[in-house]
Amino acid sequence: MTQPTHSLDPARSARELYGVELRRQRQLAGLSLDRLSDIVNYSKTHLHGVETGERLPLPPISEKLDVAFGTGELFQGLWGTVKREHTPRRFDLCLELEAKAARIQAFGASLIPGLLQTEAYMRALFIEGEPGMNSGEIDGLVAARLGRQEILRRDCPPDFWWIIGEAALRQAVGGPAVMREQLATLLPLVQTRHTTIQVAPFDAGACALMNGTLILLTLPDGSTTVYQEGPGYGEIFDDRETVTKRVREYDRKKAGALSPRESAALIEATLEKYEPCESPQT
Repeated sequence: MTQPTHSLDPARSARELYGVELRRQRQLAGLSLDRLSDIVNYSKTHLHGVETGERLPLPPISEKLDVAFGTGELFQGLWGTVKREHTPRRFDLCLELEAKAARIQAFGASLIPGLLQTEAYMRALFIEGEPGMNSGEIDGLVAARLGRQEILRRDCPPDFWWIIGEAALRQAVGGPAVMREQLATLLPLVQTRHTTIQVAPFDAGACALMNGTLILLTLPDGSTTVYQEGPGYGEIFDDRETVTKRVREYDRKKAGALSPRESAALIEATLEKYEPCESPQT
């Protein structure tokens, strides 16, 4: 039995505009959902959900659709608008600058930074942090955060430097299985051409940044903007006094953190604590 087609209004939301355009391009190309599924390697169910506005287009589907239809960056551009619909407004400017940045430095005291989070980890954060949120809202937030991570896969990505508080490694968000996957995902990024991860251990003591998240966004022209976030607030600063102060605080934290090699060792040791115990032999 054919499922009823959801009536979309492209003026109502970017998500519905995306669905309308996907259906239009697919029909112009003479492709069935089954055939398009084979081409872009996404399930027919997911594609149907995107077309009807019931699902968000999970990355990197937009790039694949543009290649499949020869539409340049049409769907990638639409995805940028969809993503903003599912991101707190206070974070909008940070997202814009993040997409342009030549260097991104971040500190997370008790949570893994968003650009490093696995899908399971971020989903657990939203479920546990906002108990009243429905599944559609959670899917939207997850898709938006996954979309931010496209920046990591660029041919010429920014230079990334993350400092992660030891608490973020030990706080069992989502349970042992989620944390095993999350910590295992960090290890290959500890020290590469474009990424550095340091862990700030518990014995490093207190610091001015320990109550929230700090992101330093340096643009190609050398200017730096600060995004600072805590429970219920987020602020952007670009005045010289505040930027200088936050950069100095970040540098102090960097100096007191473990080296990348020591950080990798601590991540590995913490990961082992999340490994399932073997059942005793009988």
